[in-house]
Amino acid sequence: MTVPGKLLIHIQKSSEELAHLTVEHIVEILTGAISARGKGSLVLSGGETPRRTYQLLGSEPLKRLVDWNKVHLYFSDERMVPPDHPESNFGMSRHEFIGQIPIPAENVHRMKGECEPAIAAREYSDELHLNYREEIPRFDCVLLGIGEDGHTASLFPGTDAVKERKSIVVALFVPRLNAWRTSLTFPVINNAREVIMLVAGKNKASIVKNIIESPKASLKIPATLVHPRDGILHWMLDSEAASLVGPGSG
Repeated sequence: MTVPGKLLIHIQKSSEELAHLTVEHIVEILTGAISARGKGSLVLSGGETPRRTYQLLGSEPLKRLVDWNKVHLYFSDERMVPPDHPESNFGMSRHEFIGQIPIPAENVHRMKGECEPAIAAREYSDELHLNYREEIPRFDCVLLGIGEDGHTASLFPGTDAVKERKSIVVALFVPRLNAWRTSLTFPVINNAREVIMLVAGKNKASIVKNIIESPKASLKIPATLVHPRDGILHWMLDSEAASLVGPGSG
């Protein structure tokens, strides 16, 4: 039995084993939520790291383990591109996972990357408030990754979005990418029942060590601000990403 507010570190030898373990956790969380509350919610992230996890989650026989009619899918962030664009987080998720499972269209809630950023953020915020009817949604599972600069979702260091505490969805400009994004904020992420931080690859080893062994949260490394206040944080790492983490961490 896990304890709310606890940090758990899971290390697998390969990225393939990591993807399988992550799917096991997601299935367990969703089936538990459905059993306890009649429905479940999963927040999806973008990037390359979760791609294999999505492929497995949408494949036989794993996709039969969840009653997708009772699950709602959301997104942690989005790039300001149309849904059929190669860089769309929704587009990747639809191709690898959403399009492979029997989930009602109305249960899939995407951020509209084709819209003006502020409008997309406001509409997504309105949709979350409509679906949850509470100030801050409480998702069952939020899946996140991290960048080498310590960003998570699209909460990048040096942006005002990292400090946002009132809005649940923000539009932000990322100068080093010269691009706009929309993103959930830390109040939403930290209100989740469970957060899975999925990280693979040797290029992430240094930032993983810095975050996990950081004595306190820092705006300069946004992922250090991920601390579910009444939930569980899972670090899901392959051996390369975990290679610099000390044995006493977590």
